[in-house]
Amino acid sequence: MKYTVIGAGAMGYRYGVLLQEVAGLDVDFIDAWQPNIDAVREQGGVYVSRDHENRHLVPVNIYTPEEYHGEPDAWIVFMKQMQLADMLQRCAHLFHPGQYVFSAMNGMGHIEKLQQHFPDQHIVGGTAMIATVLNGPGDVDFIGKSGAGEMHMCNRTEQADDTTRKMEADFRTANLNPVLTDNFMGTLMAKVVFNAVVNTLCTMFRVQMGQFAVYEGVPELSRMMLDEAYDACERAGIQLISTRQEEVESIDYVSRIANPLHYPSMYQDFSKGRNTEIDYINGYIAKLGRENDYICHVHEFVTKQMHLAETMRQFTDASAAPAAQPIAAAPVPVLALA
Repeated sequence: MKYTVIGAGAMGYRYGVLLQEVAGLDVDFIDAWQPNIDAVREQGGVYVSRDHENRHLVPVNIYTPEEYHGEPDAWIVFMKQMQLADMLQRCAHLFHPGQYVFSAMNGMGHIEKLQQHFPDQHIVGGTAMIATVLNGPGDVDFIGKSGAGEMHMCNRTEQADDTTRKMEADFRTANLNPVLTDNFMGTLMAKVVFNAVVNTLCTMFRVQMGQFAVYEGVPELSRMMLDEAYDACERAGIQLISTRQEEVESIDYVSRIANPLHYPSMYQDFSKGRNTEIDYINGYIAKLGRENDYICHVHEFVTKQMHLAETMRQFTDASAAPAAQPIAAAPVPVLALA
């Protein structure tokens, strides 16, 4: 299959480069950030590192929406939630019947926007438990060893057809470790509730995931936030693909073992002076609760607190994240797996 990635940022590059380099597929990129486009064209590609090492140039084709004339079998969309509607409108003339779209964006709100351009049977939603950092224009860093992380994917109809299975096979060949599910909202919300804990708290305290995990109260804190999120989902008729305890264990494992030196994407945005996607993560959980006669007090609070922090940047130093630091060798309790 031929793929075109809309949004040549950290995750867009990760998916597109691996599909091109590892799976050997035809991949194009569309982006709206002109410094990124200019850098790639001047360099002859995107610089790719893994865990800050082995930086090398990968030739890629990159275009603005107005310049592109390709006809992929499937689109891969990785935009910031607040930028998506405008980007899809700029690309609308490129969408044709029969094309599929896959997106594993952070937060919730993108599916409704994709539905304005694609029928449900051609929409594949997903999650990506894969850490990646965009160092700057045309420069990306894949965090974790080759094959690290995993992703989930599900057709909007919850029925996997031949094209969905072909996409799953391509992602597997690219070492993205896909898991095909038949629970659309339960799949997407499992990542939202994870991010609502890790991304938000790491951003609030400006720490790496491993530093966050050193605090002995993380399991209790995680459970407090997860219980609210799960209660809201259950009232909305959404059954998540993981249990509450499995989410607690996932937060511990990913933070402490899988990606301890990683700054979540929300902090990457916050530290660069950009607005965060808090309304699409904790804010979405709070909204889901309100719509179902349930108040998520913690998520309501942290959503407003993050907006307060965004506003206060005008009075404080919000410099970019410091270089990754080793985690102090303090004893950290290991959660027993069920």
